[in-house]
Formats: sequence, C-alpha cells, structure tokens
Amino acid sequence: MNDFIAARSQMALSLGFHIIFSCIGMVMPFFMAVAHYIWLKSKDQKYRNITKAWSKGVAIFFATGAVSGTVLSFELGLLWPQFMKHAGPIFGMPFSLEGTAFFIEAIALGFYLYGWNRFNPWFHWFTGVVVGVSGLISGILVVAANAWMNSPAGFDYINGEYVNIDPIKAMFNEAWFSQALHMSLAAFVATGFAVAGVHAFMALRGRNVEFHRKAFRIAAVFACVAALLQPLSGDHSAKSVAKRQPAKLAAMEAHF
Repeated sequence: MNDFIAARSQMALSLGFHIIFSCIGMVMPFFMAVAHYIWLKSKDQKYRNITKAWSKGVAIFFATGAVSGTVLSFELGLLWPQFMKHAGPIFGMPFSLEGTAFFIEAIALGFYLYGWNRFNPWFHWFTGVVVGVSGLISGILVVAANAWMNSPAGFDYINGEYVNIDPIKAMFNEAWFSQALHMSLAAFVATGFAVAGVHAFMALRGRNVEFHRKAFRIAAVFACVAALLQPLSGDHSAKSVAKRQPAKLAAMEAHF
C-alpha cells in the first residue's frame, strides 16, 4: 500500500466513525429539547425522565464527536500538508467558525447538564435548544468546507499563485447549500429512526412501556418529517452535481 492509499484509508476510517458520533450529537439535543418542552408544559414526569435520559446520551456523543473531530483536523494537516498549505487560507473560515460554534455548544451543554433546579426552568430549556442549534451550525460549517472541495470558489489562480482570496465567497460556494441541507436531513433521518428503533424494541420487550412509547413518538416524528423532505433534497443535490461534476454523478449511478 502506497502513502496515498494509506492516507485515504486512514481518513476514511476516521470519518466513518466521526460521522456517526457527529450526527447523533447534532440531532439528539433537539429530541431532548422537545421532551423538555413537553414536560414544562404538561408536568408529565415521564417526559422529564426522557429528557434526563437523553441528556446523558447527548453528553457522551458530544465528547466522542469532539475527540474524533479533533483527530480529523490533525489528519488534514498531517496527511495532506501540500493541499492544506495552499487551500487552508482559502477555505479555513468555516473551520474557524465551527470552532466558535463548538465552544458555544460546550458552554450551553455545561449549563444544561448542571442547571437542573439551579436556573429558571425556561432559561434551562433554552440552553438545551442552544446545544442543538450550535451543533447543527457546526455540522453545516464543516460541510461547507467539504463543499468547497467539490466547487472551489473565492480565489483566482494566476501564474501558479492563489490570489484575490475571498473567504466568504469560498464558504458560500455553489455546493454548500445542497450538501448542507442533504447532510442535515440525513442526520435527522438516521438518528431519528435509530432512536425510535431502540425505544420500540424496549417497548416490545415490555420494559417501562409508556416511557419508551412517548420517547418513540418524539424520535419518529422527527425521522418521518425528515424522511419525506430528504428525496426533495436529494433531487436538488443530484441536479447540482450533474451541473458541476457530471463525471461524479456518472460514478454515483454506476455509468462507468
């Protein structure tokens, strides 16, 4: 195995794990916030228990997502140094902003986990919403950086030099919206059905049925709505790829 294939394999393995942790970390806070909201409105203790249970999962996947994401950031520089030397100054802004969103998420998560019976109930709920929103923004920003690789923008290449760099134009390139939308919906679909499946399985086993039934409903609603929207997003994304990268679309469709 040569260095090129080894580097791609290592990156693929790291991404394969990180995408699982990051998707769950992006979506679960929204489930948690909805359960928390229902508890605040209804005072049904089961929704409080669901919120507490899901908040533990959010904390775990936040930590694993942060660590696996840090590995990837190091791999970009270590495995692809020449690429990052030239491309880093062009599409580095989304990574910088993602770091800001990450720290906002970390602070809000700390407030949420340790804020029970310490904050105003609605402010406490709001910190949970901030966890979800900042996590989703983090994912969108990282996908925007990936989109730049599929649709380079924000610079001029003159005499072997990258000049007239516009980081805003680089971040909001032609591919960022379709990729970010498709990825975000995919995260809700995958996480929603996975969480709903776990609770459905536990309910079928007869363990705390009402608890798992209520949790199932929240996750299933998110998953089903996202699943209905995802084909529309996929159609938009495929048309964008067909326009910008027809060879890639041919590979996707196995038209070798």
